[in-house]
Amino acid sequence: MTTKNRVPVLVTGGAGYIGSHAVLALVDAGWPVAVIDNLSTGFKFAIPDGVPLYEGDIEDGALLARIFAEQGTQAIMHFAGSIIVPESVENPLKYYHNNTVKSRALIEAAVTAGVPHFIFSSTAATYGVPETSPISEDIAKSPINPYGTSKLMTEHMLADTAAAHDINYCALRYFNVAGADPQARSGQSTAGATHLIKVACEAATGKREHVAVFGTDYDTPDGTGVRDYIHVSDLAAAHVLALEALIDVPDRSLTMNCGYGKGFSVLEVLDAVDRVTNMTLNRQMQPRRAGDPAALVSDPSRIRATIPWEPKHANLDEIIGHALQWERRLSEIRGDA
Repeated sequence: MTTKNRVPVLVTGGAGYIGSHAVLALVDAGWPVAVIDNLSTGFKFAIPDGVPLYEGDIEDGALLARIFAEQGTQAIMHFAGSIIVPESVENPLKYYHNNTVKSRALIEAAVTAGVPHFIFSSTAATYGVPETSPISEDIAKSPINPYGTSKLMTEHMLADTAAAHDINYCALRYFNVAGADPQARSGQSTAGATHLIKVACEAATGKREHVAVFGTDYDTPDGTGVRDYIHVSDLAAAHVLALEALIDVPDRSLTMNCGYGKGFSVLEVLDAVDRVTNMTLNRQMQPRRAGDPAALVSDPSRIRATIPWEPKHANLDEIIGHALQWERRLSEIRGDA
């Protein structure tokens, strides 16, 4: 892609985990970038020097209009939202507000300002409990929690908006995102995170006493849940390539899975953490959590066929190593080492 095609990009939620890695990927590739984040779960330290931060909410139409005008925004990468599945069950209206209503406001602001390209952070939770694995994009979408439903509703809004207006979009359905920037510039920083590799790294660095294993009686090789773990930097790279694809073919929109197409069980992940750290984590076996499928593994055929995405970190030990490196750096940043 030539430099002239690198349009100004606004990243929503760019101070958060995945959003900050997308900002790094864009900056590293020479794209003009700005961030909007209300810092409810994001961190200023995650934003690289020189990237403008607008502290505010994506529901604020006047602020968005000002940002678009000041930055000359031609593309949006939308990561802002709420992501904790059990919380979505307990507080569904929060999720429909943060993930659906606010996304509608952002899409409307983009249409009003004539912003032509939109990348959306979606999720494999849109599939619910699939009957087949690996999972292709075309299987039935039957989310089993408000988080998945709130994201699927935004996908529908984008499809309908793209049919009616001069905007194209790409919805990327993530599987289990893990790891951290290889240069330790950013990583998963949220307190109380529920992601397995993050929890295991906290246990390995003395921040937790044990790791809970939820369910040991699944129909899987070792009885624990199987997931497709994708390195956050590979995921960020996919966003940049997806944006290039939208710019190259303005009348095309895309929906693609983001995963490696290979699953690891909970016990395999914990064995890998033990291997990387040369220690033994304290594991506590607990009952299944409601709504957890036995296996969630992506079929990445479409993304591989559509964009020139070549993952660089598709190695479980490497993912864990980068996550551990960030966990130690995070202790230094916060002064709790």
